[in-house]
Amino acid sequence: MGTKNYNGRSPIYNKNTIVFVLGGPGSGKGTQCANIVKHFGFTHLSAGDLLRAEIKSGSEFGTMIQNMMNEGKIVPPEVTVKLLQRAMLESGNNKFLIDGFPRNEENRVAFESVTKVEPEFVLFFDCPEGKLEQRLLNRNQGRDDDNIDTIRKRFKVFRESTIPVVEYYGRKGKVRKVDAAKPIDEVFEDVKMIFAPFRTQANHLGNPNINTEMGSEHSMCPFPFKRLLRDARKRKTVSKALFSKKV
Repeated sequence: MGTKNYNGRSPIYNKNTIVFVLGGPGSGKGTQCANIVKHFGFTHLSAGDLLRAEIKSGSEFGTMIQNMMNEGKIVPPEVTVKLLQRAMLESGNNKFLIDGFPRNEENRVAFESVTKVEPEFVLFFDCPEGKLEQRLLNRNQGRDDDNIDTIRKRFKVFRESTIPVVEYYGRKGKVRKVDAAKPIDEVFEDVKMIFAPFRTQANHLGNPNINTEMGSEHSMCPFPFKRLLRDARKRKTVSKALFSKKV
């Protein structure tokens, strides 16, 4: 299934493998994504990292996003999707982990509408909230957000916004659930079983033309986003979740 990119050309989405990686705060998504990149040659894309990098770049587009946040406006999900789309096209790879996105149904609909594709599957790190809470409280990283009230608010947002996305793809038979309450090594053993079919495809490992971690460096955005941002200024609230480093 193909689509057109921002220049009107048809990228090879039908040859791409896209995996959404979802899980509650503290479920270990980032750690496992790093393992998958190392062993199976996927490119790891974080929507939040891409947005933060765009702002940090000082580009006209990044400045507009920052201004919207300062004004309390919604950053349109199409903007995030376009950043992901560009990162995929620039990576030189054809296998992608999209970490922590889509966070809600609006994100999901925007992704499918813009790219005209669905993920190969959703990798869902399932873990009881009690275990996640313990992990977050035990973190020794000086995070202001790792307090009990904020943690429980994040759990509530995850239940109400992200779980419906998991359920949607579950009805399509596209969810691969992993017990994230286990130790890290045991979790990855389960992950390896899911990704085993991709092992023989990891032939680009060591290829300097393949970028497996996107978002740390950034160039001026080529997409026509001004209309999206202009339309969004009519909205009254803003979600800063994707800009947060919290997981």
